[in-house]
Amino acid sequence: MHQRKGKKILIYFFLLLSVGSINNIGLSNLKFKEIDNINVVGLNDYDNVILLQKIKELNLGNIFLINKKEIINLINQNTLVEKYNISKKYPSSLDINIQKTKFLARINNNGKVFLVGSNGKLSKNDFSNNELPFIFGKPDINEFLNFKKIIDQSKFSYNEITNLYFFPSKRWDLELRNNRIIKLSQNFTKESLELVLEFLHDNDFKDNKIVDARIKNQIILND
Repeated sequence: MHQRKGKKILIYFFLLLSVGSINNIGLSNLKFKEIDNINVVGLNDYDNVILLQKIKELNLGNIFLINKKEIINLINQNTLVEKYNISKKYPSSLDINIQKTKFLARINNNGKVFLVGSNGKLSKNDFSNNELPFIFGKPDINEFLNFKKIIDQSKFSYNEITNLYFFPSKRWDLELRNNRIIKLSQNFTKESLELVLEFLHDNDFKDNKIVDARIKNQIILND
């Protein structure tokens, strides 16, 4: 009885091995079509092509074994990219949709002028953005983005600013298009900025060139 059971087990074992060998041979001979179509959209034509060429150099292989991390790392190196989406189109296509960063200001970095993007990255000044405000000083980019966020939350128009002055004490001065200067405290708020705005719109103070809001709940006007 035990011998019969042993023989059956051996037979099942050899059958399993033979079926497995057949399947392995079939899988090893099975070839998937390599990616032959990559679409990159969202940047200008030139930058789309440059990014496309860099992605092609990764030799992605077929769509089932693609290493998405390689593409993500490459896209993240591009200072023009704010957000992106990578989608597969079977059997052999990739669609990469990019949202371009918005340029917010210009800044001097080691003797060269760069554009500050809303993504917190610096891009070469290869674009016609002379209308963007210029940042004087050396703020951390995140400090500038936080500063810009408070302005956007207020009724103050960022477009009225021509120059931004950042001081080592971590505070800002604003120079407006009408040449008026606003001095802000280190911990200025949306409310303090809107208080300044009231004075700017008051005709009785239109000749005052400097609005000093460094002291909480106080406005000092200078000619």
